[in-house]
Amino acid sequence: MHVVVNAATSADGKLSTREREQIAISGPADFDRVDQLRADSDAVMVGVGTVLADDPSVTVDDETRVAARRERGAPLQPARVVADSRGRTPTDATILDDDAETFVLVTEAVSPESIDRFDAAGATVIVAGEERVALDAALAELESHGIDQLMVEGGGELIFSLFEAGLVDELSVFVGPKIIGGRDAPTLADGDGFIADFPDLELQSVERLDDGVLLQWTVA
Repeated sequence: MHVVVNAATSADGKLSTREREQIAISGPADFDRVDQLRADSDAVMVGVGTVLADDPSVTVDDETRVAARRERGAPLQPARVVADSRGRTPTDATILDDDAETFVLVTEAVSPESIDRFDAAGATVIVAGEERVALDAALAELESHGIDQLMVEGGGELIFSLFEAGLVDELSVFVGPKIIGGRDAPTLADGDGFIADFPDLELQSVERLDDGVLLQWTVA
Protein backbone atom coordinates (compact mmCIF):
# COMPACT_ATOMS: atom_id res chain seq x y z
CA MET A 1 0.00 0.00 0.00
CA HIS A 2 1.15 3.54 -0.83
CA VAL A 3 0.36 6.01 1.97
CA VAL A 4 0.23 9.74 1.25
CA VAL A 5 -0.15 12.14 4.18
CA ASN A 6 -1.60 15.52 3.22
CA ALA A 7 -2.10 18.47 5.56
CA ALA A 8 -2.43 22.24 5.71
CA THR A 9 -0.67 24.05 8.54
CA SER A 10 -0.25 27.63 9.64
CA ALA A 11 3.17 29.23 9.24
CA ASP A 12 3.94 28.08 12.80
CA GLY A 13 2.96 24.48 12.11
CA LYS A 14 -0.53 24.36 13.66
CA LEU A 15 -3.47 22.42 12.21
CA SER A 16 -6.13 24.37 14.16
CA THR A 17 -6.57 26.48 17.27
CA ARG A 18 -6.07 25.20 20.82
CA GLU A 19 -9.86 24.77 20.97
CA ARG A 20 -9.65 22.44 17.94
CA GLU A 21 -11.55 25.05 15.92
CA GLN A 22 -10.95 24.60 12.20
CA ILE A 23 -9.32 27.64 10.57
CA ALA A 24 -9.24 28.35 6.83
CA ILE A 25 -5.56 27.97 5.98
CA SER A 26 -5.64 26.97 2.30
CA GLY A 27 -7.03 28.85 -0.68
CA PRO A 28 -8.85 27.75 -3.85
CA ALA A 29 -5.77 26.38 -5.62
CA ASP A 30 -4.87 24.11 -2.71
CA PHE A 31 -8.49 23.00 -2.26
CA ASP A 32 -8.45 21.95 -5.92
CA ARG A 33 -5.14 20.08 -5.47
CA VAL A 34 -6.55 18.20 -2.48
CA ASP A 35 -9.69 17.30 -4.42
CA GLN A 36 -7.51 15.82 -7.18
CA LEU A 37 -5.46 13.86 -4.65
CA ARG A 38 -8.67 12.42 -3.20
CA ALA A 39 -9.84 11.50 -6.69
CA ASP A 40 -6.55 9.71 -7.34
CA SER A 41 -6.78 7.69 -4.11
CA ASP A 42 -8.59 4.48 -3.27
CA ALA A 43 -9.43 5.69 0.24
CA VAL A 44 -9.13 8.74 2.47
CA MET A 45 -8.30 8.29 6.15
CA VAL A 46 -8.85 10.50 9.21
CA GLY A 47 -8.66 10.02 12.95
CA VAL A 48 -11.72 10.06 15.17
CA GLY A 49 -10.65 13.43 16.61
CA THR A 50 -11.04 14.97 13.17
CA VAL A 51 -14.48 13.38 12.83
CA LEU A 52 -15.61 14.74 16.19
CA ALA A 53 -14.19 18.23 15.60
CA ASP A 54 -15.01 18.81 11.93
CA ASP A 55 -17.55 16.15 10.80
CA PRO A 56 -15.81 15.93 7.39
CA SER A 57 -17.19 14.22 4.30
CA VAL A 58 -13.74 13.65 2.68
CA THR A 59 -15.37 13.11 -0.71
CA VAL A 60 -14.43 14.32 -4.19
CA ASP A 61 -16.27 17.53 -5.07
CA ASP A 62 -15.52 18.02 -8.76
CA GLU A 63 -18.02 16.15 -10.93
CA THR A 64 -15.49 15.77 -13.75
CA ARG A 65 -13.20 13.90 -11.39
CA VAL A 66 -16.08 11.75 -10.18
CA ALA A 67 -16.86 10.91 -13.82
CA ALA A 68 -13.20 10.06 -14.46
CA ARG A 69 -13.31 7.59 -11.58
CA ARG A 70 -16.39 5.99 -13.13
CA GLU A 71 -14.67 5.72 -16.51
CA ARG A 72 -11.71 3.86 -15.06
CA GLY A 73 -14.00 1.42 -13.26
CA ALA A 74 -13.44 2.77 -9.76
CA PRO A 75 -16.19 3.58 -7.25
CA LEU A 76 -17.54 7.11 -7.72
CA GLN A 77 -15.98 8.14 -4.41
CA PRO A 78 -12.88 6.86 -2.62
CA ALA A 79 -13.60 4.79 0.45
CA ARG A 80 -13.40 6.53 3.83
CA VAL A 81 -11.42 5.21 6.79
CA VAL A 82 -11.70 6.28 10.43
CA ALA A 83 -9.07 5.28 13.00
CA ASP A 84 -11.18 5.02 16.16
CA SER A 85 -9.54 3.02 18.96
CA ARG A 86 -12.45 3.46 21.39
CA GLY A 87 -15.40 3.44 19.00
CA ARG A 88 -16.40 7.07 19.51
CA THR A 89 -17.56 7.88 15.96
CA PRO A 90 -21.23 9.03 16.09
CA THR A 91 -23.51 6.99 13.87
CA ASP A 92 -24.91 10.23 12.42
CA ALA A 93 -21.44 11.45 11.37
CA THR A 94 -21.23 12.53 7.73
CA ILE A 95 -18.42 10.05 7.14
CA LEU A 96 -20.92 7.22 7.74
CA ASP A 97 -23.44 8.39 5.16
CA ASP A 98 -24.18 6.56 1.91
CA ASP A 99 -21.92 8.66 -0.31
CA ALA A 100 -19.02 6.19 -0.09
CA GLU A 101 -17.94 2.95 1.52
CA THR A 102 -16.59 3.52 5.04
CA PHE A 103 -14.22 1.45 7.17
CA VAL A 104 -13.96 1.99 10.92
CA LEU A 105 -10.73 0.76 12.53
CA VAL A 106 -11.27 -0.20 16.17
CA THR A 107 -9.55 -2.25 18.88
CA GLU A 108 -10.45 -5.30 20.91
CA ALA A 109 -11.41 -2.90 23.72
CA VAL A 110 -14.47 -1.73 21.79
CA SER A 111 -17.70 -3.41 22.91
CA PRO A 112 -19.65 -5.75 20.63
CA GLU A 113 -22.56 -3.32 20.95
CA SER A 114 -20.48 -0.50 19.44
CA ILE A 115 -19.35 -2.76 16.62
CA ASP A 116 -22.98 -3.71 15.94
CA ARG A 117 -23.81 0.00 15.89
CA PHE A 118 -21.25 0.64 13.15
CA ASP A 119 -22.43 -2.42 11.23
CA ALA A 120 -25.99 -1.11 11.35
CA ALA A 121 -24.78 2.24 10.02
CA GLY A 122 -23.35 0.46 6.99
CA ALA A 123 -19.65 0.62 7.90
CA THR A 124 -17.15 -2.20 7.59
CA VAL A 125 -15.45 -2.67 10.96
CA ILE A 126 -11.82 -3.80 11.18
CA VAL A 127 -10.59 -4.89 14.63
CA ALA A 128 -6.83 -4.53 15.05
CA GLY A 129 -4.93 -4.09 18.31
CA GLU A 130 -5.81 -4.30 21.99
CA GLU A 131 -5.95 -0.69 23.25
CA ARG A 132 -4.73 1.31 20.23
CA VAL A 133 -5.40 0.51 16.60
CA ALA A 134 -2.53 -1.59 15.26
CA LEU A 135 -2.07 0.43 12.10
CA ASP A 136 0.19 -2.04 10.29
CA ALA A 137 -2.37 -4.84 10.67
CA ALA A 138 -5.30 -2.53 9.91
CA LEU A 139 -3.71 -1.21 6.71
CA ALA A 140 -2.87 -4.73 5.61
CA GLU A 141 -6.55 -5.60 6.00
CA LEU A 142 -7.54 -2.49 4.03
CA GLU A 143 -5.18 -3.57 1.26
CA SER A 144 -7.01 -6.90 1.09
CA HIS A 145 -10.14 -4.85 0.31
CA GLY A 146 -8.45 -3.39 -2.78
CA ILE A 147 -7.07 -0.18 -1.28
CA ASP A 148 -3.68 0.43 -2.87
CA GLN A 149 -3.32 4.20 -2.40
CA LEU A 150 -4.38 5.64 0.94
CA MET A 151 -4.59 9.39 1.47
CA VAL A 152 -4.37 10.52 5.09
CA GLU A 153 -5.84 13.91 6.07
CA GLY A 154 -5.13 13.96 9.82
CA GLY A 155 -5.19 14.74 12.55
CA GLY A 156 -1.83 15.07 14.22
CA GLU A 157 -2.16 12.03 16.49
CA LEU A 158 -2.91 9.75 13.55
CA ILE A 159 -0.16 11.23 11.41
CA PHE A 160 2.42 10.75 14.17
CA SER A 161 1.29 7.16 14.71
CA LEU A 162 1.67 6.38 11.00
CA PHE A 163 5.18 7.82 10.97
CA GLU A 164 6.00 5.94 14.17
CA ALA A 165 4.90 2.69 12.53
CA GLY A 166 6.96 3.43 9.39
CA LEU A 167 3.90 3.40 7.15
CA VAL A 168 4.16 6.80 5.39
CA ASP A 169 5.52 7.01 1.82
CA GLU A 170 4.83 10.66 0.94
CA LEU A 171 4.13 13.87 2.86
CA SER A 172 2.54 16.95 1.29
CA VAL A 173 2.12 20.07 3.42
CA PHE A 174 0.57 23.37 2.42
CA VAL A 175 1.94 26.08 4.72
CA GLY A 176 -0.42 29.01 4.85
CA PRO A 177 0.06 32.69 5.78
CA LYS A 178 -1.34 32.54 9.31
CA ILE A 179 0.06 32.40 12.82
CA ILE A 180 -2.20 30.44 15.18
CA GLY A 181 0.05 29.85 18.18
CA GLY A 182 -0.76 28.07 21.41
CA ARG A 183 1.20 25.32 23.12
CA ASP A 184 -1.95 23.18 23.15
CA ALA A 185 -2.89 23.73 19.51
CA PRO A 186 -2.53 20.53 17.44
CA THR A 187 0.46 20.23 15.15
CA LEU A 188 1.18 18.16 12.07
CA ALA A 189 2.52 15.26 14.15
CA ASP A 190 1.37 15.12 17.77
CA GLY A 191 1.53 11.99 19.90
CA ASP A 192 4.54 11.21 22.07
CA GLY A 193 7.07 12.67 19.63
CA PHE A 194 10.39 11.23 18.52
CA ILE A 195 13.56 11.45 20.62
CA ALA A 196 15.63 9.27 18.27
CA ASP A 197 15.29 7.50 14.92
CA PHE A 198 13.62 10.53 13.38
CA PRO A 199 11.93 9.83 10.02
CA ASP A 200 14.12 11.07 7.17
CA LEU A 201 12.37 13.06 4.45
CA GLU A 202 13.64 13.80 0.95
CA LEU A 203 12.35 17.08 -0.48
CA GLN A 204 10.82 16.56 -3.92
CA SER A 205 9.30 19.95 -4.73
CA VAL A 206 8.52 23.43 -3.47
CA GLU A 207 5.71 25.40 -5.10
CA ARG A 208 4.11 28.74 -4.34
CA LEU A 209 0.36 28.18 -4.11
CA ASP A 210 -2.33 30.69 -3.19
CA ASP A 211 -0.63 32.88 -0.55
CA GLY A 212 1.43 30.03 0.86
CA VAL A 213 3.80 27.29 -0.18
CA LEU A 214 3.34 23.59 -0.96
CA LEU A 215 6.15 21.32 0.25
CA GLN A 216 6.29 17.73 -0.97
CA TRP A 217 8.56 15.05 0.46
CA THR A 218 9.08 11.33 0.12
CA VAL A 219 10.01 9.30 3.16
CA ALA A 220 13.52 7.86 2.90
